[in-house]
Formats: sequence, C-alpha cells, structure tokens
Amino acid sequence: MSFPQAESVIRRIIREIARECAGKGETVSETLVAFMVKAIVLDPRNHFNVDRILTKQDVQELIELCVNKLMKQGSPALDTIKMQVFFDLNYTSRREFLEEHHRVLLSRLASIGREITDSRLRTRDDLEDLYRRIVSFVVLRSGLGSATDINTVREATAALQSVFPQSELATFMTLTKGDKEQQLNELTMIVTGIRLFNKECRKGGEGIDDLPSILNEAIPAFTGEIEKELKQTQGSAWKYTALLENVADGKAGTTQGLIETSMLKQALYNLRQHEALLKVILADAILCAKQVEGLQSDFTNRLSLLKATVHTKTAVPTIQVFPHFTVLSKLWAGFQDEMVLLSILNNMVISLRPFLTAQNNMLPQDQLDAMLDGADVKSDDDRLRESTEDKINPSEYKSQEWFLHETTANFDQLPLQYKGVCGYTLIEKDGLLLPGNPQVGVLKYKEKYYAFASKEAACGFASNPDEYIEAVIEKAKRCPELIQLLELHQQFACVTPYSQMQSGERLLVKPISKCDSSTQTDTHLVETNIVKSYEWNEWELRRKAMQLANIRSKVTHSVQTNLSHMRRSNVTQTYRPKDVGCQTKKDGESNVPKPMVYLAGLRGQKPGPTTVNLTRSVDE
Repeated sequence: MSFPQAESVIRRIIREIARECAGKGETVSETLVAFMVKAIVLDPRNHFNVDRILTKQDVQELIELCVNKLMKQGSPALDTIKMQVFFDLNYTSRREFLEEHHRVLLSRLASIGREITDSRLRTRDDLEDLYRRIVSFVVLRSGLGSATDINTVREATAALQSVFPQSELATFMTLTKGDKEQQLNELTMIVTGIRLFNKECRKGGEGIDDLPSILNEAIPAFTGEIEKELKQTQGSAWKYTALLENVADGKAGTTQGLIETSMLKQALYNLRQHEALLKVILADAILCAKQVEGLQSDFTNRLSLLKATVHTKTAVPTIQVFPHFTVLSKLWAGFQDEMVLLSILNNMVISLRPFLTAQNNMLPQDQLDAMLDGADVKSDDDRLRESTEDKINPSEYKSQEWFLHETTANFDQLPLQYKGVCGYTLIEKDGLLLPGNPQVGVLKYKEKYYAFASKEAACGFASNPDEYIEAVIEKAKRCPELIQLLELHQQFACVTPYSQMQSGERLLVKPISKCDSSTQTDTHLVETNIVKSYEWNEWELRRKAMQLANIRSKVTHSVQTNLSHMRRSNVTQTYRPKDVGCQTKKDGESNVPKPMVYLAGLRGQKPGPTTVNLTRSVDE
C-alpha cells in the first residue's frame, strides 16, 4: 500500500471511529483516536500485521476494537491515556504560553489599532475622535483598569496629554503605518509608567489592582494546594504499590478474587501519571514565585530611583524620566504575565482531576486500607533510604560501565531511562512500578542509562540487559499508557508524543529504521578534455572566418625599441667589493711658505701705491 493510500485509509478509520463514539454519546478527539489505533495495532494480542495490506475485515475489526476500548467505562487505563493526551495538547513552556497570550491580546487590539493608523482627519471632530481612540488603545493595551470607567479614562487622558498633547496629532498623521504603531506602543509604556508612579505617590491609580500583593497571596496558596493534592496522590500510589508487592510475593490476603490484579496496576499507572504531571506544574509554580520575587525587587528599586529623580521638582527633563516610566511598564507587564501563567496552571490542575474518577470509584480509600490489612506501606523516600547503602561495585563488572555518585560529575543530571523507574522490577514483578535509586549505581548500556531499585535488581538486569529491555517494550505494547509514562517513544518509532501527532499520520505502516550513512563520489569520473577553441555558434564561426580572410591581406610590421629589449631575461653576476689597504715605508710631509703681500704708498707718496711681496722663498 502506497503512502497516500495508507493515509487515506487511516483518516477514514479515524473519522469512522470518532463518528461511532459520538453516536454512542462519547466525544473523542482525533488525537486520542489516532493513538488508540496505534495501541491496538501494536498489541500482539490483537494479531495485526503491519507488513500486509489491511482487508475490509481487518479495518472493521480495528474500528470495533477501538470503539469498545474508547467506550469502556470505569477503565483507569483509558483515563490515564486521556490524561496524557489532554496534558500534552494543552501544556507547553512558559515562553510559548506567554507568546500565545500576547498574540491573542494583540489580535483583540488589532481593530482599534488599524482605526488609529488608517484614519484620515478632515474636521476637528475627527481629530478629537482620534485622540479618544488613542486613549482607549493605551488603556486596553496596558491592562490598567477598564476603558469604560470614566475615572480611568480621565487619568489616562491626563497622563497622555502630558507627553503627547492633542496638537501633535498633525505630526503623528504624517508618519508611516509602522512608525505610528511603534509610537503607540511607546506612548502606552510611558503612560503606564506615569499612572503606576502616580499610584505609588497616592495621586491616582484608579482601577489598578495591586498585582504584587495579589501574587504574594495567590502563589503560596496555589503551591500549597498542589502539594496537598500531590501528597494525596503519592499516598494512594504507595498503597497500591504495597498491595501489588503482596500479590507478587504471594501475600494476597483478601485481595484474591476481590479485584483483578490488572485493574490494580492500571490504577497505579493512573496515579503515577497524575503525580508526574503535578510535579511538572509545581515546578512551574515555584518558578513563578522566583520570577515574582525578582520583579518585586526591581519594581521597588525603580520606583525609589524615580522618586529620587523627580523629588520635589516642578519640571524634569523627559530624557531623565521617560526611561524609568518605560522600565516600570515592562516590570508591570511581567506581573501581568505571571498572573496569566498562574491562572493557566490552576486550570490545568483542575482539568486533571476528572481523569482520576475511574481509579477513585474502582477502589475507595477505606476499602484499599482494608485490603492492605496492616501491610507496611513504604514511601519512595523510604525505599531509597533502604537501598542506598548497598551499592554496586564496578570492579565486579569489567565488561560494563557503571556510574556512582562519588565518582561521577553531574551525576544528578544523567538522563535515566524509563523516567527513573526500575526496569528489572517492572518485568520480574509483572508491571510493578518502583522508583530506581541512582545511589545504588547507574548502568550505561548502548549509550543509555538505567537506574534500579536495589543491588539485586541491578545485578539481575546487568546479567542480560537486552532481554529486559525487550521485555519492557513488550509490556508497553500490552499497556499502552506506559509508552508516555515511561517515555518510550524512541523504542516505538511509530508512536510519537501526542502533541506532535497528526490525525492523518501513518499508523499502520511499518516504521522505517534509521541509521547514519555517508557516500563519497569522485569529482570527475571521466578524464576531462576541454577544447578551448571549440565553437558551436555558426555566426561566431563566420566571424572568425572573415577575420582570418581579412588578416591574409595585411602585412605585419615589427619594431624593436630601446625599452623592448628588456623583455628578454638577463642575468648578471657581480662580486662583492673587497676592503683593500696599503702601507708605505716612511711617512713624508711638505709645507709651503705663507703668502705675505702688502700695499705701500697708501698715504699719498709718489709714485703712488705699490705692491710689496714679503713672502719667503721656498728654498729657505
């Protein structure tokens, strides 16, 4: 079956299952139906073969099995799968929650924003109407009060007029649409900062809630509620664990015949999944508390700095105060974001509670306590303390790699398989979930890390890891809720997380095995022989033919000039100059008499001035 045909069949199956469930009064999402189809196909008890084309009988049988599974009442396993689907489709990171919230907020303000940026002023009434729209936009965008409250509108108008008087609307209208939107956002932040500062100075702040105080009360109350619910879920999970341990050890007592062991395991999986999701939400709530603490500190410091800048001055340069107003606005937006996140997390906690109904109705707490009959109920911490002292000795397992807390850096950050659950206990005690204790030792096998509930479990798993890993996969095929609970998506290539699943995705096609591969080809397989003078263009060939014909009638002249001879290669070799000295046998010197010539008769004697040479002779 080709991919388009398989996709068409799958979509038809999903639609048919959803339609039959709706006809029986149960509304199911396509994501839930798609996963249920995969789970039924993977279950070896249903005998579906993904390697062959489904017949009409196979399709009808698959639809019937899925509908029966989805319509089953009082099934903790079905509630667990629904819980997983709901959480994965509705939960995301803080950043994505806030991005979606901001996108929705901007979409609600898009119409009034377009009215402002696209408006054309013709009369004075249009001018006043535009200014009122800008005030409404600022109030709605800031989230400080209601745009229909007259006191809030007056305060926002006064703050806006102090930074953007109505006379500047003419300049505003000359801007481009992008510049108008940017200026609207800047005005919103400045006006928000002004109103927050006025509220602090008790000179305004109509309709502004005290978000820091509200958050300081709401976050501890919310975290306390989650911790209380988490404690109840953990207590029930520990009781079911003790009960299943008694069954596995042959100490069933009054449990025998009262309720099926498979139902007890389904209830345990349901509680463990709820516990895991509550821990995720609690971690986000704690992060909210840290964020609010940091925002409060920054907000208080910024207000103090702004008060010191303004003090009692009647006029302050805008370059000094506008940045403070902008920062105040951003910090207040952070408080608003934390309020939104807290509301979303609270709704998530409330929405998870209905998925515990089947488990609660199956075995009430008083009946569960009676079935335990005084058995020792151990918490997860108790089990960890009992097994901490008995550790693996890596020297006894030379062929395997073990990690211990004392010898491994970042030991707490090792990505444990099965979300830290002991795989050995899961198989040997027929589906019992016990948390692994990394202090016993963490086994690294095929680039994956495994923790165990005790030293005996670690030794048993290490004796044949492949067998236990395969057994865990087979167990998950029969209990599909374990795929998400133990994060086995890598082991099931055809099962993706619910949040990544599409309704038309291949469900019945055998998964493709992936591997790393590389190829290399030669740059030139055949020896290149490029003729540079080759021409394919007929007109180019004609041009060259005419050029050759024209050259035949020409005479070539050559002249050599004084400079052209330097084109040839000349080589000259020289010798380095030598230092040469000579010496004579004697030193000689000579001296001539100094000339001495005078004029005589300069005082009027006759016959007049005469020259008298008194120079001594050379011979003297």
